[in-house]
Amino acid sequence: MDILSILGLILGFLAIVGANFLEGGDASVLINTPALIVVFGGTVGAIFLHFPTKIIFHSVKVLLLVFRPRKLLLNEQVDKIGRWSALARKEGLLGLEAVVDREHDAFAQKGLQLLVDGNEPEVIRDCLEVELNTIEHNEMQAAKVYEAMGGYSPTLGIIGAVVGLIQVMQNLANPELLGAGIATAFVATIYGVGFANLLFLPISNKLKLEAYALIQSKEMMLEGITAIAEGENPRNIELKLLGYIS
Repeated sequence: MDILSILGLILGFLAIVGANFLEGGDASVLINTPALIVVFGGTVGAIFLHFPTKIIFHSVKVLLLVFRPRKLLLNEQVDKIGRWSALARKEGLLGLEAVVDREHDAFAQKGLQLLVDGNEPEVIRDCLEVELNTIEHNEMQAAKVYEAMGGYSPTLGIIGAVVGLIQVMQNLANPELLGAGIATAFVATIYGVGFANLLFLPISNKLKLEAYALIQSKEMMLEGITAIAEGENPRNIELKLLGYIS
């Protein structure tokens, strides 16, 4: 569990509520259903139009990574590749055939299968790079969903403010109705800017960091499997891969 992500989320919104309280305001003044509908509903609608369904669903699926990052265990991965290299050096590439079935990671399993099938290092690298590029594209697109939400949200906040002001102008003859319109105008602006800077953009950046970490892990696996195919010394392979960690 990423404690800093949870703490950051709580502190961000408490800062706004706390500042409002110190100014003598009540927390209830920050709750405005029409403003929420305009900002959040409008932002989600824009995202549905912006991205295809597959990416939308994937972005929701990876949202949990903000609070529960992947455990990539790069040191253990280096040790595992070192064992594969030693086994291949001792028994030949066919000695890795039993390892293929025991490997749970689909990317590594594909690389090992290419090794066992006797493909050239260049062929193995090309095949794995195609899959790596696909993984990177999918992960970054998920982050871009929240980045786009961070761009749309403030604009929808301005639209909400304008809607509130229109209501004010329509009820100038009824002073008792002016408060609701003014509240919607200001609270919509808070929602738009607050959601963008305290929620959507931080989530986007955290998912990008998660994507970079995953890609680094896959690149390490790619380099390790390619080095085995090239017949490099197991110790040299481990030293090379440790560079990803340091």
